[in-house]
Amino acid sequence: MYRASIHPDVLQQFPQYSGLLLYAENLTNGPSDEYSTVLLRRVEQELRERLSLEDLPKLPHIQAWREAYRRFGSNPKKFPCSLEALLKRVLKGNELPAINRVVDIYNAMSLEHLLPVGGEDWTKLASELALTPATGTEPFVVFHEGQETVTYPDKGEIIWADAEGVTCRRWNWRQCKRTQLTEATRHAYFVLDSLAPYTKDQLQAAGETLASHLRHVAPDCTISIEILGALA
Repeated sequence: MYRASIHPDVLQQFPQYSGLLLYAENLTNGPSDEYSTVLLRRVEQELRERLSLEDLPKLPHIQAWREAYRRFGSNPKKFPCSLEALLKRVLKGNELPAINRVVDIYNAMSLEHLLPVGGEDWTKLASELALTPATGTEPFVVFHEGQETVTYPDKGEIIWADAEGVTCRRWNWRQCKRTQLTEATRHAYFVLDSLAPYTKDQLQAAGETLASHLRHVAPDCTISIEILGALA
């Protein structure tokens, strides 16, 4: 099983960053079901009851991520972090799409714990995974209007990448097609991204809650957790 690491240059530039990595073996994924959909809709409704769109710029974690994006040269208004993109959609009164059981769960956890959460199929990785500044030569493959499209990150952009290319651009902004979680995924890793003032207790609670939901839908799965970065 490939593992994840953080390039020293990322830690030097962003010393307050911590990532919780959750590895899950023998998952039972499948289409969105009552459990995952009810969870997602409940979290969305609870979020709308305690926050408004006007509150978004005041949230400490949103402020921290906007500043981080600016520091590596990305405009957070044009390219918001994954958490902000989800929050905007929900606080405008829209429902997130039900994608599949596991994706629904981690999207719900992102909203509930107010931090970026992503998940990918680790069997699709080509090597160890690294959070690293981009050289600008790493291919990023997505599908646009049914066609495979290859783009490249900006030099210095913070990316997750393996030997084959970018798995996620702009830290947590957009994931690639190659490693996406599908209904057939059995082995996955999840990244929970945090910046100060997010605390270790908050980060661990988010990881434990995600693990609990995964065990509910896949009782036979094996889960391991590690924290990288400032709170390790």
